[in-house]
Amino acid sequence: MKLKRPIIALDFNDAQRTLDFLQNFPQTEKLFVKIGMELYYSAGQDLVKAILEQGHDVFLDLKCHDIPHTVERAMYVLGQLGVSLTTTHANGGHEMLKAAKYGLVEGALKAGKKEPQLLAITQLTSTDERMVKEEQLITVGLEKSVENYAKLAQNAGLDGVVCSGWEANKLREVTGPEFLRVTPGIRLKTDSLGDQKRVMTPDMAAQNGSSAIVVGRPITQAKDPVTAYQAIFELWNQ
Repeated sequence: MKLKRPIIALDFNDAQRTLDFLQNFPQTEKLFVKIGMELYYSAGQDLVKAILEQGHDVFLDLKCHDIPHTVERAMYVLGQLGVSLTTTHANGGHEMLKAAKYGLVEGALKAGKKEPQLLAITQLTSTDERMVKEEQLITVGLEKSVENYAKLAQNAGLDGVVCSGWEANKLREVTGPEFLRVTPGIRLKTDSLGDQKRVMTPDMAAQNGSSAIVVGRPITQAKDPVTAYQAIFELWNQ
């Protein structure tokens, strides 16, 4: 399963800047956008609803992580919004992951919304091998840690994971082609890495088995965001 539209990470800190950015695109262009913690904490549900009303799909990336009951109730609220994707942390464990999925489905059913797909965060793309071994004290290494989290999420009934493009092909082997592998940390060859460490170009991510890509600064900070988006779209779908 592959999502043809690159997901645009709306890395802004207020609603007006976000809505102004979206005005760059033709009204007929229905985008897939990501709202992360900074923007959600600033603008909340009102902005999510406004973007949905414009006909865009929303990936609400809040990375819920707490005891199972708390995550279930949070996901119950998010399930009522009508977003397409949302996230929780795989290292919360099997019971928390099951609770997250249950709450999300129940919330969507209550509101009469389509059930969102739930992704587990494996290892952040800002994490490297040294951090896994020295800071997390995981002895199996980065790749095996990501594989373990992906299988844990699948067994708990989730729809996919967030992972770097470097792990996507292997995860397709161990979880199957329908299990989503959503890849952030996408950069063009001319872009700086910023705070990312495990990055990839759009065409490399496609070749390496990603199901979807999330692209922020290469689009949102471009002089011509529409042209940048179209270039990334072409690379991703070539």
